[in-house]
Amino acid sequence: MDRNASFQAFADAHQHRLMRLAYLLTGDAHLAEDLLQSVLVRMYGRWPRLRHVDRPEAYARRTMVNQHISWRRRRATGEVSIANPPERAHDPEDSTVLRVVLRQALMRLTPKQRVVLVLRFYEDRTERDVAGLLGCSVGTVKSQTYHALARLRALAPELAPQLPTLDEAHIKEVRR
Repeated sequence: MDRNASFQAFADAHQHRLMRLAYLLTGDAHLAEDLLQSVLVRMYGRWPRLRHVDRPEAYARRTMVNQHISWRRRRATGEVSIANPPERAHDPEDSTVLRVVLRQALMRLTPKQRVVLVLRFYEDRTERDVAGLLGCSVGTVKSQTYHALARLRALAPELAPQLPTLDEAHIKEVRR
């Protein structure tokens, strides 16, 4: 299989999952498309070496996280505009409303907190995996997770029943 066909097969097989990850990281469909395209362009240039790697999709995820953090550092505004905020009159059990509330709350977290939560709970990665991807200690991942979940609970109390809970032993470990 030649380079173009091999890369096209990879992109077709993993594009949907990578796009979801990009959207969860950015919170914006257009930025997610830009992020995914940027990662795929970078991978295409390195494809002769990457196609022989065991899991090129892991490389794509790591590159996406790093690229997103780099973008956020360059354009750190701290403000997120939302065209249509959800109305509080809806039933809090309505999953559509909860998704919108979660998205809004995620966008108010710091970029690192958001990345840690996405990798830990959406990608279902271990604390050690996340630490390796972000180039930080496991303790930092635990601390960021703890503070991010606490901030989510404060920003959107209606999400509290759906958020992961941290047992007392984990909280003590984070405080050390």
